Amino acid sequence: MRLFLLTAAAALALALPVSAQTGGAATVVASAQASPRMDSAPVDGGEIRYFVHGDLASGKTPLLVLHGAFMSSDAMKPLTDLITDRPLIVVDQRGHGRTGDLPGPITYEALADDAAAVLADAGVPKADVMGYSMGAAAALQLALRHPERVDHLVLASTSFNEAGNLPGFVQMMDSVTPEVFAGTPMEAEFKRLAPNPDAFASVVGKIKVMDHGQDWPTEQIRALTSPTFIIVGDHDIVRPEHAVELYRLRGGGDTARASRPFLTEAPPARLAILPASSHVEVFGDPVLLAAMILPFLDDQTRPPPPGFF
Repeated sequence: MRLFLLTAAAALALALPVSAQTGGAATVVASAQASPRMDSAPVDGGEIRYFVHGDLASGKTPLLVLHGAFMSSDAMKPLTDLITDRPLIVVDQRGHGRTGDLPGPITYEALADDAAAVLADAGVPKADVMGYSMGAAAALQLALRHPERVDHLVLASTSFNEAGNLPGFVQMMDSVTPEVFAGTPMEAEFKRLAPNPDAFASVVGKIKVMDHGQDWPTEQIRALTSPTFIIVGDHDIVRPEHAVELYRLRGGGDTARASRPFLTEAPPARLAILPASSHVEVFGDPVLLAAMILPFLDDQTRPPPPGFF
């Protein structure tokens, strides 16, 4: 089940150009930045490939973007093409894209350390970080392991323990085999981009066990200082109750703040539960995502209703 959803998610992201997206965020205009620069960050066992869009010396806080499982930096283009007002660093995470398979397992902790290495290699002391699915778990681990590297944190469709996902999720992942991907865009994109196209079976074997034993301490999550935006679908793999729990751990739902008619300052946490949206469909409307994420990164609050108060 998870495999099917992740496969469909990446296929969706690869297949839909920004011009095909629709949604309520008409003010977000697709205007791709100049061709990005590809670079490599050295890590144990190899290098992590990443792309820089825009000018890192502009004085604006960069946004680090981490894709989901069986995706690549290319799959994030429908969203990243909409974000043109700040520099972007978009990573091909280990086991994916132009980075390809590296020695050892793929763990969220390793992905987090890779992301920290990318920021160091790019000369960026601190960045806003946005992740989707596997990339969101890596982003949360980046904040836990390297809090000095993270400013704002956007977590789309992820959990911090096994109980946060649908019942039986880990058991379903145990049944995944490389053959399930035969003829899919996942397999084709891996073989197109990876330094070793024959390593796909190895990567599948590593990803399928990533969530075994996942249980990250709530007190460490509560102690983070990064403003956090949690995004899930109401029919996501991640249970909505778990998203609310994460939201509250990050400072959301404060009674005193919620009792005010208007928010006069940016809250420490935001929560979006997208209606009629599966794990795949959370990433299905990048225009809507950009319209929610950009104000969060800029610490904007919503305007009061016009003509009423």
